[in-house]
Amino acid sequence: METPKPKLKGAPIDSIIFYPSLVLVALVAIVMSFFPDVAAKGVDGAYAFVLKNLSSMFMLFGLACFIILGWLSISRYGDVKLGGPDEEPEFSTFSWISMLFCAGVGIGLMIWSLVEPIYYIQGPPMGIEPMSDQAFVWAHMLPQFHWGFSAWAIYCLPTIPIAYSVYVRRQKVFRVSDTSRMLIGRHADGGVGKLIEVFVLLGTVGAVGTSLGLAIPLISKLFSGFLNIEDTMFLKGVVTAVLYGIFGFSVFMGLEKGMQNLTRINVWLAFVILGLVLFLGPTGFIMDLWTNSLGLLLNNFPNLTFETEPLRLLTEGAGSAWPQWWTVFYWAWWVAYAPVVALFVARISRGRTIRQLVIAECVWGTLGCWAFLAILGGYSLYAQKTGLVDTVAIQNAQGDPAVCMAVMYSLPLRWLIIPIYTALCFVFLGTTLDASAQALANLCSKKGYSDLPPLRWHRMLWASLLALFGMGILITGGEKALKTIQTSTIVGGVILVPIIFIMVAGLLKCLKQDFKEVMVDTKIVRPALLAENAAGLAMGSPGGSRETISGSEAKNIELKAGAELKAGAGDLSKNAGTAGVSGEDELRV
Repeated sequence: METPKPKLKGAPIDSIIFYPSLVLVALVAIVMSFFPDVAAKGVDGAYAFVLKNLSSMFMLFGLACFIILGWLSISRYGDVKLGGPDEEPEFSTFSWISMLFCAGVGIGLMIWSLVEPIYYIQGPPMGIEPMSDQAFVWAHMLPQFHWGFSAWAIYCLPTIPIAYSVYVRRQKVFRVSDTSRMLIGRHADGGVGKLIEVFVLLGTVGAVGTSLGLAIPLISKLFSGFLNIEDTMFLKGVVTAVLYGIFGFSVFMGLEKGMQNLTRINVWLAFVILGLVLFLGPTGFIMDLWTNSLGLLLNNFPNLTFETEPLRLLTEGAGSAWPQWWTVFYWAWWVAYAPVVALFVARISRGRTIRQLVIAECVWGTLGCWAFLAILGGYSLYAQKTGLVDTVAIQNAQGDPAVCMAVMYSLPLRWLIIPIYTALCFVFLGTTLDASAQALANLCSKKGYSDLPPLRWHRMLWASLLALFGMGILITGGEKALKTIQTSTIVGGVILVPIIFIMVAGLLKCLKQDFKEVMVDTKIVRPALLAENAAGLAMGSPGGSRETISGSEAKNIELKAGAELKAGAGDLSKNAGTAGVSGEDELRV
Protein backbone atom coordinates (compact mmCIF):
# COMPACT_ATOMS: atom_id res chain seq x y z
CA MET A 1 0.00 0.00 0.00
CA GLU A 2 1.45 3.35 -1.03
CA THR A 3 1.99 5.90 1.72
CA PRO A 4 2.03 9.60 0.78
CA LYS A 5 5.32 11.24 1.59
CA PRO A 6 5.16 14.34 3.80
CA LYS A 7 7.00 16.48 1.25
CA LEU A 8 4.32 15.93 -1.41
CA LYS A 9 2.07 18.93 -2.01
CA GLY A 10 -0.44 16.96 -4.04
CA ALA A 11 -1.35 13.55 -5.35
CA PRO A 12 0.96 12.55 -8.25
CA ILE A 13 -0.54 11.69 -11.62
CA ASP A 14 -1.37 8.17 -12.73
CA SER A 15 0.40 7.96 -16.10
CA ILE A 16 -1.61 4.94 -17.25
CA ILE A 17 -4.83 6.98 -17.12
CA PHE A 18 -3.49 10.52 -17.59
CA TYR A 19 -1.68 10.32 -20.93
CA PRO A 20 -4.19 8.12 -22.80
CA SER A 21 -6.94 10.43 -21.54
CA LEU A 22 -5.19 13.47 -22.99
CA VAL A 23 -4.81 11.76 -26.35
CA LEU A 24 -8.41 10.58 -26.36
CA VAL A 25 -9.80 14.01 -25.46
CA ALA A 26 -7.68 15.59 -28.19
CA LEU A 27 -8.94 13.10 -30.78
CA VAL A 28 -12.55 13.63 -29.78
CA ALA A 29 -12.11 17.42 -29.96
CA ILE A 30 -10.56 17.17 -33.44
CA VAL A 31 -13.28 14.89 -34.81
CA MET A 32 -16.14 16.87 -33.25
CA SER A 33 -14.75 20.27 -34.25
CA PHE A 34 -13.23 19.69 -37.70
CA PHE A 35 -15.50 16.90 -38.95
CA PRO A 36 -18.84 17.72 -37.29
CA ASP A 37 -20.95 16.35 -40.17
CA VAL A 38 -19.25 12.95 -40.05
CA ALA A 39 -19.51 12.74 -36.27
CA ALA A 40 -23.07 14.03 -36.22
CA LYS A 41 -24.33 11.35 -38.62
CA GLY A 42 -23.38 8.48 -36.35
CA VAL A 43 -24.25 10.24 -33.10
CA ASP A 44 -27.67 11.41 -34.29
CA GLY A 45 -28.55 7.87 -35.30
CA ALA A 46 -27.57 6.61 -31.88
CA TYR A 47 -29.51 9.44 -30.25
CA ALA A 48 -32.67 8.54 -32.18
CA PHE A 49 -32.22 4.92 -31.12
CA VAL A 50 -31.94 5.94 -27.47
CA LEU A 51 -35.07 8.10 -27.60
CA LYS A 52 -37.11 5.44 -29.35
CA ASN A 53 -36.00 2.33 -27.46
CA LEU A 54 -34.66 3.39 -24.08
CA SER A 55 -37.08 6.09 -22.97
CA SER A 56 -38.63 3.89 -20.29
CA MET A 57 -35.20 3.04 -18.90
CA PHE A 58 -34.39 6.68 -18.24
CA MET A 59 -37.84 7.46 -16.84
CA LEU A 60 -37.74 4.50 -14.45
CA PHE A 61 -34.12 5.23 -13.55
CA GLY A 62 -35.03 8.73 -12.36
CA LEU A 63 -37.81 7.30 -10.21
CA ALA A 64 -35.55 4.52 -8.87
CA CYS A 65 -32.94 7.07 -7.77
CA PHE A 66 -35.62 9.01 -5.90
CA ILE A 67 -36.98 5.88 -4.16
CA ILE A 68 -33.56 4.47 -3.18
CA LEU A 69 -32.43 7.77 -1.68
CA GLY A 70 -35.69 8.13 0.22
CA TRP A 71 -35.21 4.67 1.71
CA LEU A 72 -31.56 5.33 2.58
CA SER A 73 -32.37 8.59 4.33
CA ILE A 74 -35.12 7.16 6.58
CA SER A 75 -33.42 3.83 7.25
CA ARG A 76 -30.82 3.16 9.93
CA TYR A 77 -28.16 3.72 7.27
CA GLY A 78 -29.06 7.39 7.18
CA ASP A 79 -27.00 7.88 10.35
CA VAL A 80 -23.84 6.44 8.79
CA LYS A 81 -21.10 9.05 8.88
CA LEU A 82 -18.94 9.42 5.78
CA GLY A 83 -15.73 9.46 7.74
CA GLY A 84 -14.37 8.56 11.16
CA PRO A 85 -16.62 8.68 14.25
CA ASP A 86 -15.05 11.87 15.56
CA GLU A 87 -14.38 13.45 12.19
CA GLU A 88 -15.86 16.92 11.78
CA PRO A 89 -17.07 18.25 8.43
CA GLU A 90 -14.36 19.96 6.41
CA PHE A 91 -16.59 22.89 5.41
CA SER A 92 -19.36 24.84 7.09
CA THR A 93 -22.90 23.83 6.17
CA PHE A 94 -23.48 27.03 4.19
CA SER A 95 -20.25 26.64 2.19
CA TRP A 96 -20.89 22.93 1.65
CA ILE A 97 -24.41 23.41 0.30
CA SER A 98 -23.27 26.39 -1.78
CA MET A 99 -20.49 24.38 -3.42
CA LEU A 100 -22.60 21.34 -4.24
CA PHE A 101 -25.43 23.51 -5.59
CA CYS A 102 -23.22 25.65 -7.81
CA ALA A 103 -21.32 22.63 -9.11
CA GLY A 104 -24.57 20.86 -9.93
CA VAL A 105 -26.44 23.53 -11.87
CA GLY A 106 -23.85 25.85 -13.36
CA ILE A 107 -24.83 28.49 -15.89
CA GLY A 108 -27.48 26.21 -17.38
CA LEU A 109 -29.91 27.34 -14.71
CA MET A 110 -29.31 30.99 -15.59
CA ILE A 111 -30.18 30.33 -19.23
CA TRP A 112 -32.94 27.74 -19.01
CA SER A 113 -34.87 29.46 -16.24
CA LEU A 114 -35.61 32.22 -18.76
CA VAL A 115 -35.94 30.30 -22.03
CA GLU A 116 -37.32 26.87 -21.15
CA PRO A 117 -40.85 28.15 -20.38
CA ILE A 118 -40.89 29.86 -23.78
CA TYR A 119 -40.33 26.52 -25.50
CA TYR A 120 -43.19 24.96 -23.56
CA ILE A 121 -45.82 27.59 -24.32
CA GLN A 122 -45.16 26.90 -28.01
CA GLY A 123 -45.12 23.11 -27.66
CA PRO A 124 -46.83 21.95 -24.45
CA PRO A 125 -47.44 18.29 -23.55
CA MET A 126 -50.63 16.38 -22.81
CA GLY A 127 -52.45 17.74 -25.87
CA ILE A 128 -52.58 21.27 -24.41
CA GLU A 129 -53.25 24.02 -26.94
CA PRO A 130 -50.08 26.05 -27.69
CA MET A 131 -50.04 29.66 -26.38
CA SER A 132 -53.19 29.06 -24.32
CA ASP A 133 -53.54 30.07 -20.67
CA GLN A 134 -53.17 26.43 -19.71
CA ALA A 135 -49.95 26.25 -21.73
CA PHE A 136 -48.58 29.23 -19.75
CA VAL A 137 -49.21 27.69 -16.33
CA TRP A 138 -47.82 24.32 -17.42
CA ALA A 139 -44.79 26.06 -18.94
CA HIS A 140 -43.99 27.50 -15.52
CA MET A 141 -44.40 24.16 -13.74
CA LEU A 142 -42.56 21.82 -16.13
CA PRO A 143 -39.05 23.26 -15.61
CA GLN A 144 -39.50 22.75 -11.87
CA PHE A 145 -40.19 19.10 -12.58
CA HIS A 146 -37.10 18.75 -14.77
CA TRP A 147 -34.83 20.57 -12.28
CA GLY A 148 -36.44 19.13 -9.15
CA PHE A 149 -36.22 16.11 -6.88
CA SER A 150 -35.65 13.52 -9.61
CA ALA A 151 -32.80 15.47 -11.19
CA TRP A 152 -30.99 15.94 -7.88
CA ALA A 153 -31.62 12.31 -6.97
CA ILE A 154 -29.71 11.30 -10.12
CA TYR A 155 -26.84 13.51 -8.92
CA CYS A 156 -26.97 12.33 -5.33
CA LEU A 157 -27.22 8.56 -5.77
CA PRO A 158 -23.69 7.97 -7.16
CA THR A 159 -22.24 10.48 -4.69
CA ILE A 160 -22.91 8.22 -1.70
CA PRO A 161 -20.99 5.13 -2.95
CA ILE A 162 -17.99 7.30 -3.89
CA ALA A 163 -17.89 9.04 -0.51
CA TYR A 164 -18.49 5.74 1.32
CA SER A 165 -15.71 3.91 -0.50
CA VAL A 166 -13.15 6.63 0.27
CA TYR A 167 -14.12 7.84 3.75
CA VAL A 168 -15.46 4.60 5.24
CA ARG A 169 -13.91 1.78 3.22
CA ARG A 170 -10.66 3.77 2.81
CA GLN A 171 -10.22 2.98 -0.89
CA LYS A 172 -7.76 5.89 -1.10
CA VAL A 173 -8.89 7.12 -4.51
CA PHE A 174 -11.73 9.22 -5.94
CA ARG A 175 -12.64 7.07 -8.92
CA VAL A 176 -15.89 5.57 -10.13
CA SER A 177 -14.14 2.30 -11.00
CA ASP A 178 -12.83 1.87 -7.46
CA THR A 179 -16.28 2.59 -6.10
CA SER A 180 -17.54 -0.26 -8.30
CA ARG A 181 -14.95 -2.52 -6.63
CA MET A 182 -17.47 -3.12 -3.86
CA LEU A 183 -19.37 -5.29 -6.36
CA ILE A 184 -17.05 -6.19 -9.27
CA GLY A 185 -13.98 -6.83 -7.11
CA ARG A 186 -10.61 -7.21 -8.85
CA HIS A 187 -12.13 -6.29 -12.23
CA ALA A 188 -12.01 -2.67 -11.05
CA ASP A 189 -8.23 -2.78 -11.63
CA GLY A 190 -8.49 -4.31 -15.08
CA GLY A 191 -10.05 -3.47 -18.41
CA VAL A 192 -13.54 -3.04 -16.95
CA GLY A 193 -12.33 -0.39 -14.52
CA LYS A 194 -10.39 1.48 -17.22
CA LEU A 195 -13.43 1.42 -19.52
CA ILE A 196 -15.57 2.92 -16.76
CA GLU A 197 -13.07 5.76 -16.30
CA VAL A 198 -13.02 6.41 -20.04
CA PHE A 199 -16.81 6.86 -20.16
CA VAL A 200 -16.75 9.10 -17.09
CA LEU A 201 -13.96 11.27 -18.47
CA LEU A 202 -15.49 11.64 -21.93
CA GLY A 203 -18.90 12.37 -20.44
CA THR A 204 -17.38 15.06 -18.24
CA VAL A 205 -15.46 16.77 -21.04
CA GLY A 206 -18.48 16.61 -23.36
CA ALA A 207 -20.87 17.95 -20.74
CA VAL A 208 -18.55 20.79 -19.73
CA GLY A 209 -17.78 21.61 -23.36
CA THR A 210 -21.51 21.92 -23.99
CA SER A 211 -21.86 24.25 -20.99
CA LEU A 212 -19.13 26.46 -22.41
CA GLY A 213 -20.72 26.39 -25.84
CA LEU A 214 -24.01 27.59 -24.33
CA ALA A 215 -22.51 30.10 -21.91
CA ILE A 216 -19.95 32.01 -23.96
CA PRO A 217 -22.48 33.24 -26.61
CA LEU A 218 -24.85 34.37 -23.84
CA ILE A 219 -22.23 36.30 -21.88
CA SER A 220 -20.81 37.75 -25.10
CA LYS A 221 -24.26 38.97 -26.16
CA LEU A 222 -24.86 40.52 -22.74
CA PHE A 223 -21.57 42.41 -23.01
CA SER A 224 -22.27 43.55 -26.56
CA GLY A 225 -25.68 44.89 -25.60
CA PHE A 226 -24.53 46.56 -22.40
CA LEU A 227 -21.42 48.16 -23.97
CA ASN A 228 -23.14 48.80 -27.33
CA ILE A 229 -20.47 46.97 -29.33
CA GLU A 230 -20.63 44.28 -31.99
CA ASP A 231 -20.86 40.67 -30.84
CA THR A 232 -17.84 39.21 -32.66
CA MET A 233 -15.69 36.11 -32.29
CA PHE A 234 -13.00 38.37 -30.80
CA LEU A 235 -15.40 39.37 -28.04
CA LYS A 236 -16.18 35.71 -27.42
CA GLY A 237 -12.45 35.10 -27.12
CA VAL A 238 -12.14 37.88 -24.56
CA VAL A 239 -15.05 36.42 -22.60
CA THR A 240 -13.37 33.00 -22.63
CA ALA A 241 -10.08 34.50 -21.45
CA VAL A 242 -11.75 36.34 -18.56
CA LEU A 243 -13.72 33.23 -17.65
CA TYR A 244 -10.55 31.14 -17.66
CA GLY A 245 -8.87 33.73 -15.45
CA ILE A 246 -11.67 33.48 -12.87
CA PHE A 247 -12.03 29.74 -12.58
CA GLY A 248 -8.34 29.09 -13.33
CA PHE A 249 -7.41 31.21 -10.33
CA SER A 250 -9.97 29.34 -8.25
CA VAL A 251 -8.54 25.98 -9.34
CA PHE A 252 -5.02 27.27 -8.58
CA MET A 253 -6.02 28.27 -5.05
CA GLY A 254 -7.74 24.94 -4.34
CA LEU A 255 -10.99 24.04 -2.58
CA GLU A 256 -10.41 25.82 0.73
CA LYS A 257 -9.43 29.23 -0.64
CA GLY A 258 -10.67 29.13 -4.21
CA MET A 259 -13.86 27.15 -4.75
CA GLN A 260 -15.29 27.91 -1.32
CA ASN A 261 -14.94 31.68 -1.73
CA LEU A 262 -16.15 31.58 -5.33
CA THR A 263 -19.35 29.78 -4.39
CA ARG A 264 -20.03 32.16 -1.52
CA ILE A 265 -19.88 35.05 -3.97
CA ASN A 266 -22.08 33.05 -6.32
CA VAL A 267 -24.80 32.43 -3.75
CA TRP A 268 -24.92 36.02 -2.53
CA LEU A 269 -25.12 37.31 -6.11
CA ALA A 270 -27.96 34.84 -6.67
CA PHE A 271 -29.85 36.22 -3.66
CA VAL A 272 -29.39 39.75 -5.01
CA ILE A 273 -30.55 39.04 -8.56
CA LEU A 274 -33.56 36.99 -7.43
CA GLY A 275 -34.55 39.69 -4.95
CA LEU A 276 -34.25 42.44 -7.57
CA VAL A 277 -36.32 40.57 -10.18
CA LEU A 278 -38.96 39.58 -7.61
CA PHE A 279 -39.47 43.02 -6.10
CA LEU A 280 -38.87 45.17 -9.19
CA GLY A 281 -41.01 42.86 -11.30
CA PRO A 282 -44.63 41.74 -10.84
CA THR A 283 -44.19 40.35 -7.30
CA GLY A 284 -47.78 39.26 -6.77
CA PHE A 285 -48.04 37.57 -10.17
CA ILE A 286 -44.78 35.66 -9.68
CA MET A 287 -45.76 34.40 -6.21
CA ASP A 288 -49.25 33.41 -7.36
CA LEU A 289 -47.84 31.59 -10.38
CA TRP A 290 -45.30 29.76 -8.21
CA THR A 291 -47.98 28.66 -5.75
CA ASN A 292 -50.12 27.45 -8.64
CA SER A 293 -47.17 25.56 -10.14
CA LEU A 294 -46.39 23.74 -6.90
CA GLY A 295 -49.96 22.44 -6.73
CA LEU A 296 -49.88 21.51 -10.40
CA LEU A 297 -46.58 19.66 -9.94
CA LEU A 298 -47.76 17.70 -6.92
CA ASN A 299 -50.95 16.75 -8.72
CA ASN A 300 -49.22 15.62 -11.92
CA PHE A 301 -45.89 14.27 -10.62
CA PRO A 302 -46.81 10.56 -11.13
CA ASN A 303 -48.12 11.16 -14.64
CA LEU A 304 -45.06 13.20 -15.66
CA THR A 305 -42.75 10.55 -14.20
CA PHE A 306 -44.25 7.70 -16.22
CA GLU A 307 -45.56 9.44 -19.38
CA THR A 308 -43.84 8.17 -22.57
CA GLU A 309 -46.53 8.70 -25.27
CA PRO A 310 -45.87 5.24 -26.80
CA LEU A 311 -48.49 5.45 -29.57
CA ARG A 312 -47.27 8.82 -30.82
CA LEU A 313 -43.70 7.57 -30.64
CA LEU A 314 -44.68 4.55 -32.73
CA THR A 315 -46.51 6.45 -35.44
CA GLU A 316 -44.64 9.75 -35.66
CA GLY A 317 -41.10 8.97 -34.48
CA ALA A 318 -38.85 10.08 -31.62
CA GLY A 319 -38.76 13.73 -32.61
CA SER A 320 -42.49 14.21 -32.19
CA ALA A 321 -43.05 12.78 -28.70
CA TRP A 322 -42.82 15.44 -25.97
CA PRO A 323 -41.55 13.20 -23.13
CA GLN A 324 -38.69 11.88 -25.26
CA TRP A 325 -37.78 15.32 -26.54
CA TRP A 326 -37.72 16.89 -23.09
CA THR A 327 -37.97 14.64 -20.01
CA VAL A 328 -35.86 11.78 -21.38
CA PHE A 329 -33.38 14.35 -22.69
CA TYR A 330 -33.09 15.91 -19.23
CA TRP A 331 -32.77 12.62 -17.37
CA ALA A 332 -30.05 11.48 -19.79
CA TRP A 333 -28.30 14.84 -19.40
CA TRP A 334 -28.30 14.57 -15.60
CA VAL A 335 -26.91 11.05 -15.89
CA ALA A 336 -24.11 12.29 -18.16
CA TYR A 337 -23.20 15.01 -15.65
CA ALA A 338 -23.74 12.80 -12.57
CA PRO A 339 -20.23 11.26 -12.27
CA VAL A 340 -18.34 14.56 -12.24
CA VAL A 341 -20.82 16.14 -9.83
CA ALA A 342 -20.73 13.04 -7.64
CA LEU A 343 -16.92 12.98 -7.57
CA PHE A 344 -16.78 16.62 -6.54
CA VAL A 345 -19.57 16.48 -3.96
CA ALA A 346 -18.05 13.32 -2.46
CA ARG A 347 -14.74 15.16 -2.16
CA ILE A 348 -16.30 17.95 -0.05
CA SER A 349 -18.64 15.75 2.06
CA ARG A 350 -16.22 14.17 4.54
CA GLY A 351 -17.75 14.11 8.01
CA ARG A 352 -21.39 14.30 6.81
CA THR A 353 -23.96 11.55 7.26
CA ILE A 354 -25.79 9.87 4.39
CA ARG A 355 -29.02 11.55 5.51
CA GLN A 356 -27.39 14.99 5.55
CA LEU A 357 -26.08 14.42 2.04
CA VAL A 358 -29.49 13.37 0.71
CA ILE A 359 -31.19 16.40 2.29
CA ALA A 360 -28.51 18.81 1.03
CA GLU A 361 -28.78 17.68 -2.57
CA CYS A 362 -32.39 16.59 -2.97
CA VAL A 363 -34.04 19.21 -0.77
CA TRP A 364 -31.79 22.28 -0.78
CA GLY A 365 -30.66 21.69 -4.35
CA THR A 366 -34.27 21.43 -5.51
CA LEU A 367 -35.38 24.52 -3.59
CA GLY A 368 -32.49 26.53 -5.03
CA CYS A 369 -33.45 25.57 -8.57
CA TRP A 370 -37.12 26.24 -7.92
CA ALA A 371 -36.34 29.76 -6.72
CA PHE A 372 -34.61 30.61 -10.02
CA LEU A 373 -37.22 28.88 -12.18
CA ALA A 374 -40.14 30.42 -10.30
CA ILE A 375 -38.84 34.00 -10.28
CA LEU A 376 -36.90 34.33 -13.55
CA GLY A 377 -39.20 31.93 -15.40
CA GLY A 378 -42.27 33.67 -14.01
CA TYR A 379 -41.02 37.05 -15.16
CA SER A 380 -40.15 35.69 -18.62
CA LEU A 381 -43.72 34.38 -19.03
CA TYR A 382 -45.10 37.67 -17.69
CA ALA A 383 -43.10 39.60 -20.31
CA GLN A 384 -44.51 37.41 -23.09
CA LYS A 385 -48.11 37.41 -21.85
CA THR A 386 -48.30 41.19 -21.36
CA GLY A 387 -46.51 42.01 -24.61
CA LEU A 388 -43.57 43.60 -22.79
CA VAL A 389 -41.17 41.33 -24.73
CA ASP A 390 -42.06 39.07 -27.65
CA THR A 391 -39.89 36.22 -26.38
CA VAL A 392 -41.37 33.70 -28.83
CA ALA A 393 -40.41 35.77 -31.88
CA ILE A 394 -36.94 36.52 -30.48
CA GLN A 395 -36.29 32.87 -29.64
CA ASN A 396 -37.31 31.64 -33.09
CA ALA A 397 -35.38 34.36 -34.93
CA GLN A 398 -32.26 34.97 -32.81
CA GLY A 399 -31.91 32.10 -30.33
CA ASP A 400 -31.82 31.64 -26.58
CA PRO A 401 -29.07 34.15 -25.64
CA ALA A 402 -31.10 36.92 -27.29
CA VAL A 403 -34.15 35.94 -25.19
CA CYS A 404 -32.12 36.17 -21.98
CA MET A 405 -30.80 39.58 -22.91
CA ALA A 406 -34.18 40.96 -24.00
CA VAL A 407 -35.97 39.77 -20.84
CA MET A 408 -33.31 41.11 -18.46
CA TYR A 409 -33.14 44.42 -20.33
CA SER A 410 -36.90 44.89 -19.87
CA LEU A 411 -36.51 45.20 -16.08
CA PRO A 412 -36.18 48.52 -14.25
CA LEU A 413 -32.68 49.50 -13.07
CA ARG A 414 -31.10 47.50 -15.87
CA TRP A 415 -27.85 49.43 -15.33
CA LEU A 416 -27.64 47.52 -12.03
CA ILE A 417 -29.31 44.23 -12.96
CA ILE A 418 -27.40 43.45 -16.17
CA PRO A 419 -23.90 43.67 -14.60
CA ILE A 420 -25.03 41.50 -11.67
CA TYR A 421 -26.68 38.97 -13.98
CA THR A 422 -23.57 38.86 -16.19
CA ALA A 423 -21.29 38.46 -13.16
CA LEU A 424 -23.52 35.67 -11.87
CA CYS A 425 -23.27 33.88 -15.24
CA PHE A 426 -19.49 34.14 -15.02
CA VAL A 427 -19.30 32.82 -11.49
CA PHE A 428 -21.88 30.05 -11.99
CA LEU A 429 -19.98 28.69 -14.97
CA GLY A 430 -16.69 29.17 -13.16
CA THR A 431 -17.78 27.01 -10.24
CA THR A 432 -18.93 24.22 -12.55
CA LEU A 433 -15.66 24.28 -14.49
CA ASP A 434 -13.71 24.44 -11.24
CA ALA A 435 -15.49 21.35 -9.93
CA SER A 436 -14.95 19.58 -13.26
CA ALA A 437 -11.22 20.34 -13.31
CA GLN A 438 -10.91 19.07 -9.74
CA ALA A 439 -12.80 15.87 -10.59
CA LEU A 440 -10.79 15.20 -13.77
CA ALA A 441 -7.54 15.71 -11.89
CA ASN A 442 -8.75 13.29 -9.21
CA LEU A 443 -9.57 10.69 -11.87
CA CYS A 444 -6.04 10.89 -13.23
CA SER A 445 -4.21 10.87 -9.85
CA LYS A 446 -2.47 7.87 -8.33
CA LYS A 447 -4.14 5.62 -5.81
CA GLY A 448 -3.29 5.95 -2.14
CA TYR A 449 -3.37 9.76 -2.10
CA SER A 450 -7.03 10.59 -1.40
CA ASP A 451 -5.96 12.76 1.55
CA LEU A 452 -4.00 14.99 -0.82
CA PRO A 453 -5.48 17.26 -3.51
CA PRO A 454 -4.28 16.77 -7.09
CA LEU A 455 -1.11 18.64 -7.97
CA ARG A 456 -1.68 22.31 -8.74
CA TRP A 457 -0.27 22.14 -12.26
CA HIS A 458 -2.44 19.07 -12.88
CA ARG A 459 -5.61 20.95 -11.91
CA MET A 460 -4.55 23.96 -13.99
CA LEU A 461 -3.89 21.75 -17.00
CA TRP A 462 -7.44 20.39 -17.00
CA ALA A 463 -8.80 23.89 -16.46
CA SER A 464 -6.85 25.08 -19.51
CA LEU A 465 -7.93 22.12 -21.64
CA LEU A 466 -11.60 22.64 -20.80
CA ALA A 467 -11.39 26.32 -21.72
CA LEU A 468 -9.61 25.58 -25.02
CA PHE A 469 -12.03 22.75 -25.75
CA GLY A 470 -15.06 25.04 -25.41
CA MET A 471 -13.48 27.84 -27.44
CA GLY A 472 -12.43 25.39 -30.13
CA ILE A 473 -16.03 24.28 -30.55
CA LEU A 474 -17.17 27.84 -31.19
CA ILE A 475 -14.36 28.67 -33.61
CA THR A 476 -14.22 25.55 -35.75
CA GLY A 477 -17.46 23.67 -35.42
CA GLY A 478 -20.02 26.13 -34.20
CA GLU A 479 -23.51 24.83 -33.53
CA LYS A 480 -22.99 21.52 -35.39
CA ALA A 481 -20.03 20.50 -33.23
CA LEU A 482 -21.85 21.65 -30.10
CA LYS A 483 -24.94 19.62 -30.99
CA THR A 484 -22.82 16.56 -31.75
CA ILE A 485 -21.01 16.73 -28.42
CA GLN A 486 -24.27 17.30 -26.57
CA THR A 487 -25.99 14.31 -28.16
CA SER A 488 -22.93 12.07 -27.79
CA THR A 489 -22.84 12.89 -24.10
CA ILE A 490 -26.49 11.89 -23.77
CA VAL A 491 -25.87 8.63 -25.62
CA GLY A 492 -22.99 8.04 -23.21
CA GLY A 493 -25.52 8.32 -20.41
CA VAL A 494 -26.92 4.97 -21.55
CA ILE A 495 -23.64 3.37 -20.50
CA LEU A 496 -23.51 5.28 -17.23
CA VAL A 497 -26.92 4.03 -16.03
CA PRO A 498 -25.73 0.44 -15.42
CA ILE A 499 -22.46 1.78 -14.00
CA ILE A 500 -24.38 3.79 -11.41
CA PHE A 501 -26.48 0.73 -10.54
CA ILE A 502 -23.26 -1.28 -10.06
CA MET A 503 -22.03 1.42 -7.67
CA VAL A 504 -25.29 1.40 -5.73
CA ALA A 505 -25.46 -2.41 -5.55
CA GLY A 506 -21.91 -2.43 -4.18
CA LEU A 507 -22.84 0.23 -1.62
CA LEU A 508 -25.84 -1.76 -0.36
CA LYS A 509 -23.72 -4.91 -0.13
CA CYS A 510 -21.11 -3.12 1.98
CA LEU A 511 -23.68 -1.45 4.21
CA LYS A 512 -25.18 -4.85 5.04
CA GLN A 513 -21.74 -6.24 5.82
CA ASP A 514 -20.51 -3.26 7.81
CA PHE A 515 -23.69 -2.57 9.80
CA LYS A 516 -25.12 -5.94 10.78
CA GLU A 517 -27.85 -5.93 13.40
CA VAL A 518 -27.24 -8.18 16.39
CA MET A 519 -30.55 -9.44 17.77
CA VAL A 520 -30.66 -9.72 21.56
CA ASP A 521 -34.23 -10.69 22.61
CA THR A 522 -36.15 -7.45 22.00
CA LYS A 523 -32.96 -5.40 22.12
CA ILE A 524 -30.89 -4.43 19.08
CA VAL A 525 -27.21 -3.68 19.64
CA ARG A 526 -26.34 -1.76 16.50
CA PRO A 527 -22.65 -0.91 16.22
CA ALA A 528 -21.98 2.14 14.06
CA LEU A 529 -19.48 0.44 11.79
CA LEU A 530 -18.70 -3.30 11.64
CA ALA A 531 -16.58 -5.23 9.17
CA GLU A 532 -17.36 -8.70 7.86
CA ASN A 533 -17.38 -10.67 11.12
CA ALA A 534 -18.38 -7.92 13.52
CA ALA A 535 -21.66 -9.55 14.53
CA GLY A 536 -19.51 -11.78 16.71
CA LEU A 537 -19.34 -8.78 19.06
CA ALA A 538 -22.42 -9.91 20.97
CA MET A 539 -22.42 -13.68 20.44
CA GLY A 540 -18.71 -14.45 20.36
CA SER A 541 -19.25 -16.30 17.08
CA PRO A 542 -16.69 -15.47 14.38
CA GLY A 543 -19.21 -15.89 11.59
CA GLY A 544 -21.52 -13.27 13.04
CA SER A 545 -24.71 -15.36 12.79
CA ARG A 546 -27.88 -13.91 14.24
CA GLU A 547 -29.24 -15.68 17.36
CA THR A 548 -31.52 -15.03 20.27
CA ILE A 549 -29.98 -15.42 23.74
CA SER A 550 -31.29 -15.39 27.27
CA GLY A 551 -32.61 -12.31 29.00
CA SER A 552 -29.82 -12.27 31.62
CA GLU A 553 -27.18 -12.56 28.92
CA ALA A 554 -28.90 -9.82 26.98
CA LYS A 555 -28.90 -7.57 30.03
CA ASN A 556 -25.20 -8.17 30.62
CA ILE A 557 -24.42 -7.39 26.99
CA GLU A 558 -26.52 -4.23 27.15
CA LEU A 559 -24.79 -3.01 30.33
CA LYS A 560 -21.37 -3.88 28.97
CA ALA A 561 -22.05 -2.12 25.68
CA GLY A 562 -23.35 0.97 27.45
CA ALA A 563 -20.31 1.15 29.72
CA GLU A 564 -17.93 0.71 26.82
CA LEU A 565 -19.76 3.34 24.81
CA LYS A 566 -18.99 5.84 27.55
CA ALA A 567 -15.39 4.65 27.78
CA GLY A 568 -14.89 5.00 24.03
CA ALA A 569 -15.40 3.07 20.85
CA GLY A 570 -11.74 2.08 20.73
CA ASP A 571 -12.03 -0.07 23.85
CA LEU A 572 -15.12 -1.75 22.45
CA SER A 573 -13.23 -2.67 19.30
CA LYS A 574 -10.40 -4.22 21.33
CA ASN A 575 -12.73 -6.20 23.59
CA ALA A 576 -14.62 -7.51 20.58
CA GLY A 577 -11.39 -8.85 19.12
CA THR A 578 -12.66 -7.97 15.68
CA ALA A 579 -10.06 -6.38 13.43
CA GLY A 580 -12.59 -4.72 11.14
CA VAL A 581 -14.40 -2.70 13.84
CA SER A 582 -13.96 1.04 13.60
CA GLY A 583 -16.01 3.96 14.76
CA GLU A 584 -18.17 4.83 17.70
CA ASP A 585 -20.71 2.13 18.61
CA GLU A 586 -24.35 2.90 19.02
CA LEU A 587 -26.92 1.20 21.25
CA ARG A 588 -30.53 1.27 20.06
CA VAL A 589 -33.57 -0.08 21.96
